Amino acid sequence: MSKEFKYVTKIYYEDTDAGGVVYYANYLKFLERARSEAIYSLGLSNKEILEKEGVIIIVKTCNIEYKKPAKFEDEIEIISNIKEVKNSSFKMRQVIKKKFDIISEADVVLVTVNKKGKPVRIPSILKKLID
Repeated sequence: MSKEFKYVTKIYYEDTDAGGVVYYANYLKFLERARSEAIYSLGLSNKEILEKEGVIIIVKTCNIEYKKPAKFEDEIEIISNIKEVKNSSFKMRQVIKKKFDIISEADVVLVTVNKKGKPVRIPSILKKLID
């Protein structure tokens, strides 16, 4: 199984450190934006899932490897693949590319929880789209 989603963004000055290189923690923001855009591309939104289903999608684990730097004004592409879907969680592989080079890779486990933070089944409306 591997649903693939693509998100392209540009590196802005605010994303970089004093040397013009993307600050390491900002890669997590790029990955989050790519996951949100993936949900939008399915015709849903995190807000809609919360309001209609009472469910929030949270990151349980994120293992990221930085291979090469992104710099001010680079354009990057984040490719997100859903690798596994369980009852209340799913795994994604996210790759950040600059042109043809892989500059970062992340394995992310996402869990669906209710408003109290307790894990719950992935809503059927979402599961049908990602499974």
